[in-house]
Amino acid sequence: MAKKSMINRQKKREKLVRKFAAKRAEYKRQASDMSLSPEERQQAREKLAALPRNASPVRLRNRCVVSGRPRGVYREFMLSRIAFRDLAHEGKLPGVHKSSW
Repeated sequence: MAKKSMINRQKKREKLVRKFAAKRAEYKRQASDMSLSPEERQQAREKLAALPRNASPVRLRNRCVVSGRPRGVYREFMLSRIAFRDLAHEGKLPGVHKSSW
């Protein structure tokens, strides 16, 4: 189980990313729009830099929804390898079964 503080920090970051997603996309579009003047593009870059750092989606970390574990997380299931194995053995993941050949 991950530390509660790290899980809460991740949730706070996710909330910030959702809050600033539209502004961030607009500033990025303006910053790369060659039809605008260089001054306007520079202003857009400065506004982008003024946004909170935790509003960047790059700062998000994949975490297991069951345990909060940050490593060994399967994206498709959003479960860590350990939680995935436990749930699969209990038969709680539909369509997943242990292979043998």
